[in-house]
Amino acid sequence: MYEDRFSVWVSWLNRDALNNINCPGVYAIRVSIRNIENRKFSWHKEIAYIGMTNGISGLKGRLKAFDNTINGKRGHGGADRFRFKYQNYSGLVKKLYVSVAPFNADVKTNSPKDLIIMGNVAKFEYQGFAQYTGKFNELPEFNNKNLSKKYSLTHG
Repeated sequence: MYEDRFSVWVSWLNRDALNNINCPGVYAIRVSIRNIENRKFSWHKEIAYIGMTNGISGLKGRLKAFDNTINGKRGHGGADRFRFKYQNYSGLVKKLYVSVAPFNADVKTNSPKDLIIMGNVAKFEYQGFAQYTGKFNELPEFNNKNLSKKYSLTHG
């Protein structure tokens, strides 16, 4: 089942403790006022963003870029849309959770095996969009570029 590929939900501040965080993969970010730490991943309307990375720094690096952006720097488009709505970093991270679906691939090679896995990462992200849209009839809030504004474009 698709959902079984994801880790349990962990609080944003504990994200580096996730297994295989240095691998490429897909991640889901959820805003919840309830503590959902260590709960099994499931589709919920509170999922505000789905992203992926095939970058050399893996999920850890991509989530760090997200963190840097919601904390006032630039570098992650989805996080820039988050920042427009949530301008108080310390308030946001108290209710932010992440779940990851890592893929074991060496992104530094051009081997057919690794290239296929990296393609599967991108496919898995789009399957996540389809799963979410099938349940809620829309993309997660900050994946919807037409409805969520970027902080950097509105605050110079």
